[in-house]
Amino acid sequence: MVIPASRAPRDRQIRVTLRDGKDGAYAERMTAKRVVAPPLQPGSTPKGPASYFPSIEKTYGRPMQEWLDIVVARLAAGESHMSVVSELKNTHAMGHGHANAIVAYAKAELAK
Repeated sequence: MVIPASRAPRDRQIRVTLRDGKDGAYAERMTAKRVVAPPLQPGSTPKGPASYFPSIEKTYGRPMQEWLDIVVARLAAGESHMSVVSELKNTHAMGHGHANAIVAYAKAELAK
């Protein structure tokens, strides 16, 4: 079962269904490689995809780490970049630019 972020109570984890068809809390799907959200310092201007992060947190009301955990779990399951972007857009009503920025950041960090 997938609970859209807009409807999920703050004290519950968001559940995701991965390509393998199994349902589970995103924290249970964490891989050994975790992408950590960059610290957002007031007054500093992040570069690249991370420049969207303050707006994403403000617009969708969830910390970046939650979004990154969801994206990394899906990428680790073998889903393509655009598949993960589409999932964020459809399930969480996220804009294309915001969804693409999160996936691009996660992929770049995983490639390091």
